Amino acid sequence: MTAVTAASAPIVLEKAVVRSLKIPIVLDVFAILALVFAFGIPRSGSSTFGLSTSTDFFQIPPVTLPTVGTVVVVSILLFALAVAAHIVVARSAAGKVPLWLDAVFAILFLFLFLTWAAAGLRPVPVPGLLIGSLALATPLVFGSLGGVIGERAGVVNVAIEGQLLFGAFSAAVVGSATHQAVLGLLAAVVGGVLVSWVLAAFAIKYLVEQVIVGVVLNVLVTGLTNFLYSKVLTADPALNSTTRFPRVSIPLLSDIPILGPVLFKQTIITYLMYIAVFVTWYMLFKTRWGLRVRAVGEHPGAADTVGINVRRTRFWTVSIAGAVAGIGGAYYTLDAVSSFGKEMTNGAGFIALAAVIFGRWHPIRAALAGLLFGFATNLQSTLGIIGSPVPSEFLLMLPYVITIFAVAGLVGQSRAPAADGKPYTTP
Repeated sequence: MTAVTAASAPIVLEKAVVRSLKIPIVLDVFAILALVFAFGIPRSGSSTFGLSTSTDFFQIPPVTLPTVGTVVVVSILLFALAVAAHIVVARSAAGKVPLWLDAVFAILFLFLFLTWAAAGLRPVPVPGLLIGSLALATPLVFGSLGGVIGERAGVVNVAIEGQLLFGAFSAAVVGSATHQAVLGLLAAVVGGVLVSWVLAAFAIKYLVEQVIVGVVLNVLVTGLTNFLYSKVLTADPALNSTTRFPRVSIPLLSDIPILGPVLFKQTIITYLMYIAVFVTWYMLFKTRWGLRVRAVGEHPGAADTVGINVRRTRFWTVSIAGAVAGIGGAYYTLDAVSSFGKEMTNGAGFIALAAVIFGRWHPIRAALAGLLFGFATNLQSTLGIIGSPVPSEFLLMLPYVITIFAVAGLVGQSRAPAADGKPYTTP
């Protein structure tokens, strides 16, 4: 019988499991905050949630819940989920908290906060809250998709803010001049592409630091649109009064309570958002083009050796990213309002960039992150309408607080494309 020596024995390499407590600790913080709501600053009375609109196919009566009991029960559930997160990280093979646990925790915490804030006040209009959230999230989703597309090719797209803003400006001017919202939408696409071409030229051809180029472009577009607004649009108001897209109701689906008015009674741009999320995911992960884009974003040297033109691929991918972000800018002037205003994007491009990171450079996750930030932004308006005692200063900073927690705490172990932000020179 032949003995197996140490030299001849096969070497088995085990994959190291990285266990991060970042997400469990963040859940702990929010669970403690929930317990503070329940026992530290309880609110008596009842909380009512309105679930239907007057146009729904059938009406769902409002739901009234005892505030104290509901908040206490949900806070205990949140504490249990936080403990479960620690157990999962310690014992699971993956060493991380599953996405479904994060989602359930977030939904329960938002429900607890709404129940606590609405105690003894007017009913919370759930359909209105969701409709407003989707409206505010639409440009964020388009911007985040533009960010995902560009960064998958290895170009950091900090210029999302500029692409949104110039898209909004272009849509307003062309839409007003032609009285055609469709032409305004096409102009927004062109505007976003023009900004992306400047980014691509400096970042890809001249190898300038991509983050710096993006920041400079944002400042440039802001100054340019402010100047044109003051000197051109103010002098000729006819160039700043465009036709907006009408809302299109999908028969039967739009009459479904809660989800019907939210998802199926929207404008063309919102329906394009649904399509854009699916198409971006499909093109990036199910096509040869997507494989090439991801290759130049992960290992451009290897992509070059198999015949892929890295610079050309990056250039046209960044152009597509700008076009997608430009559509998001058109939402401001062709859907939300019918005119352009100074700095009307109000930092949405930077929140979209945070959604890219929060979504781990995946189009569907980035879109969901955009919806979360849109919900946080609209929540301040809803709480103000029902007369919530939450201080207005806190409501104003709520979207940004959630953005910081999402990026810093809930991202967990994530990795950008390996060549993201790194210029490529042909050997």
